[in-house]
Parts: sequence; C-alpha cells; structure tokens
Amino acid sequence: MALTGREQAVLALHRFGLGPQPSSVVAIASDPRGALLAELDRPGAGLIAGADLQTSAQAFRAVADANAERQAKQVLAMRKQKEIERQQAEGGSMGDGMQEAASGTPPAAMAPEPPQPTVGRDIFLKEVRARIDAALAAEIGFTERLVWFWSNHFCISANKIQSMAGGYEREAIRPNALGRFGTMLLAVESHPAMLFYLDNAGSIGPNSTAGINRNRGLNENLAREILELHTLGVAGGYTQDDVVAFAKVLTGWTFLPVLDNPEHGGEFVFNRRLHEPGPQTVLGKVYADESAEQGRAVLRDLARHPATAKHVATKLARHFVADEPPPALVERLARTFTDTDGDLKEVSRALVAAPEAWAAPRIKLKRPGEWVMAMVRAVATTADPARFTGGQALLGEPLWRPPSPKGHPDVAAAWIDGLGQRLDVANNFAERIAGRADPQAILEHSLGALASAETRSAIVRAESRQQALALLFMSPEFQRR
Repeated sequence: MALTGREQAVLALHRFGLGPQPSSVVAIASDPRGALLAELDRPGAGLIAGADLQTSAQAFRAVADANAERQAKQVLAMRKQKEIERQQAEGGSMGDGMQEAASGTPPAAMAPEPPQPTVGRDIFLKEVRARIDAALAAEIGFTERLVWFWSNHFCISANKIQSMAGGYEREAIRPNALGRFGTMLLAVESHPAMLFYLDNAGSIGPNSTAGINRNRGLNENLAREILELHTLGVAGGYTQDDVVAFAKVLTGWTFLPVLDNPEHGGEFVFNRRLHEPGPQTVLGKVYADESAEQGRAVLRDLARHPATAKHVATKLARHFVADEPPPALVERLARTFTDTDGDLKEVSRALVAAPEAWAAPRIKLKRPGEWVMAMVRAVATTADPARFTGGQALLGEPLWRPPSPKGHPDVAAAWIDGLGQRLDVANNFAERIAGRADPQAILEHSLGALASAETRSAIVRAESRQQALALLFMSPEFQRR
C-alpha cells in the first residue's frame, strides 16, 4: 500500500535525514522528495561558518605552542628543584622562595595550578559544538548525513591528531560533499590531517635526496588505503606493485613543521627533496611528472575509474537504504557517478529519485550517532558537547575516532550487541527531559502512522513519562530507518 504524504515525510526524515523535529513532518509532507532535493540546493549547504573556529593548521600550531610552553614550565621547575637540592647538599643559604619550597610550604607564586582543560580538548569541543548546531539547525538533515557519510568514508582519528579532527571535516569534506568526487579526493588526501594519520608526512622516496642522505624509506599506508578504501575498493583490481608505485608518487606530500614555521606550520607542502624521482606505473599507466602534479594525476584517474563508481555507489546505498542494498539501486548510482564525472550532488539526487530507495523495508539500524541526534531533535533540545561525545564513546562510535582507517562499520551486525548501552543512554536522556516532554506528542511528530500498535500500546501502558520516553526511543521504528 502506498504511503501517504505524512508517512513519506517521516520516512524521508529517518532514512535520509537526522530525524524529525516537532514541525518537520508538516513542513515537508506535501512533497518529501522535493524537500530533500531543495536542501541540496540551498546556498552554503553543508558548510559551517564559525568565526571562533580555527583552521586545522592554526589549531595544530596552537596545540604545539601550548605543549612547548608546558614543557618549558616543567623544565624550569625541574631546574629550580635541582638548585634547591644542590644548595641543601652544600649547606648553603637559599632565597626566601627556595626556603619555603624546601620546607614544603610553597609561596603563592609556586603553588600548583588547578587542572585546566588542554588546548587540544578545548578546540575539539568547539568543533563538536559547531557540528551539533549544524545538525540541529537542519530542517531534514540530508546534507548533514552526507557530510557524516563522507567524513567516515575518508576518516582520520582524533586519537592521533585531535587538534585537526574538526577542521579536517570542515575544510576537506564539507565544501566538497556536494561537489565532484575527484575534488574531494584531492582535498582529503592532501590535507595535513590525513597525511599525519596515515603516516605519509614522513614517507621518503628511497632514491630521493633525503632518502639517500637519511637512509630512510617508503611508507605505503596512504597509497594502500586510497586504493582499498577511498576509491577502487578491495576488489578493485590493483596489485601490490601498484601500491608501492603509488606510495612513491605520494612521497613529498607532507606539511610544514611548527618549530621552523611558526606562521605556517601544519600547512600542506610538497617537499621535492623527499620525492622519489622518475616515472611510476600505477594500474598500467605511466605517470612521468615528478612534481606534486604526478600524485594529482593519479588521483584524478582513480576518481574516474569504474571500480570507484561501483565502490562509492555500494557504500552510499548501504548507508542510506539497506545492509544488502538493492543491486538496481547500486547500478543506478554508479551510472550517475560515471555519467556526471563524479558529481556528488547528482548522485545524491539519483538516490532520492530512485524508487528502490523508498521501497526498501525500514530494517536498516541507525548508527549510534544518528540515533542520538534523532532523540535530541525529536525533543527540540540541544546537546552538551562533552556529554554528547561521552555518550558516543559509550555506544561504541566515538566521534572522529574510528577503530581503523575503514571507519565505523555501517551494518547492523556491528551495532546490534550495543542495544543494551542504547537503553542506558535512552533512560538517562529520558530522565533529564521527562519533566518537559510529552511522550505522546513526540510519538506523533517523530513516528506518526509508522508507529506500530505494539509501540503505541507500550507507551500508553508505561508507568512514568521517563519510561514512556525510553520505550519510544528504543522502539524498532525509532531505531531503524
């Protein structure tokens, strides 16, 4: 039976967006597909404008400066302590400050400072705040979901480079999520955060000037992950020889160190002294240029490869529609990708237009971050960045901290065992909002006619508002899209 306009609107908000807000269903019920497409066309779609947010390079320098200052204080303290110990050993006189320090009663100037948030953590939480605000401000959240998808596809880890995690997403992913895949590919692979995460910043061509002088060599991580995860896919037809050749192509792609470059440290640079000289053959094609253009040329060809089109189409369909996506949908998206030279807005339009994307049953389990954001949006509240990231970690999907370069998994089998943790989070959230949230009202605007009789009955029979809200958020209809 065909869905009504309101039912399609609810489906659109859960499957393609971040979940309904109180007025979302009514706002798009007359034309849910049109509303999704209109969101893609809004000026600045996907971008975050924040005057108080630093660039990733600025953040990197700020953390490096703070670390250097902290180290300097520690060195001075150690020197002072050694001087005290030396004078005590010699039986010499000490100044007032040193006498009080030696007696165990430090003066105010020497008293230990209370623990302070680190600069890197502060930068990280500001980026989280901006991301949360963007998700809550979206009427549907389709563009935000695309940003989250691509950020996971081209993931880095804040465990390795916390200061750049948010800046990387803002600079490399958001401006390109509705642009050309090839443009985004170049942006992410040349971003200092990616070069640091996958160890390419220190990769040196064995026959380069630096390689000969330092007797150091190649790191294959970035080249391998580009081929296996970012473009062709594991069955994309490349060989180990292609990995090695591509790794040589990418030598010299690094960033400026902070110590020698206080104004530009952390910014991308092509260092010819690190670059492996000579032509390289990747996937049967010879790339002769020995500058940074050699790497750009390989990336352009990878972006246009048929295996990349299929790999990207499969991942998109799996993320939005089903763990085992309909082959017809994958083919449709791959064809659009190829025909438009990787125009991601057109691929996203094709996803919305595809009947398979709407006909699939609602059994796709939301990832933890999507589910938590759906709860927050349903209640029309906000989220504290520290609490939000703590909840994400508890649910096994810590923000910008994937378990590997593959990113967080996108199938139910990876998340089904975490439903117990979701219940804890749902109960905790319900307890905080129970005094001002009406479970029945939230049920109607967040699920409406898609709510089953069992779910409705459970909420009616709940012993308290808190229990009713927790049951709503844990219902299959709210958990899935």
